[in-house]
Amino acid sequence: VRLVEFGGASVQAGGSLRLACEASPNTDSTLLLGWLRQSQGMSREGVAAIHGPSGTTYYDDPIKGRFTISQDNAKNTLYLQMNNLKPDDTAMYYCAARPVITPSWWSERSYPYWGQGTQVTVSS
Repeated sequence: VRLVEFGGASVQAGGSLRLACEASPNTDSTLLLGWLRQSQGMSREGVAAIHGPSGTTYYDDPIKGRFTISQDNAKNTLYLQMNNLKPDDTAMYYCAARPVITPSWWSERSYPYWGQGTQVTVSS
């Protein structure tokens, strides 16, 4: 499974970004797709995840109402729309995948497949 992220950038607080992750091939290994982020000196933490077959989404509390995860199955692409960005959102954002759904969608240990990451920097 190959995951490639796009869309990271430097923005001012209050701004918006949309991250994209292209997954190939689109196999049963990517039934749960997640976005996780890692701030400097911190471990990776789950931001949002989506279960492909059902479309069920999961969000971490700090970003609820500001971030939206979605997928385009025709393009094998996962998205993360991020609005009203805050300096605390500054991190490397990773796309990750696993073949089965899990209640631990937020844990980096749940994902065997990872992209290389894309940097998001939010200035105040």
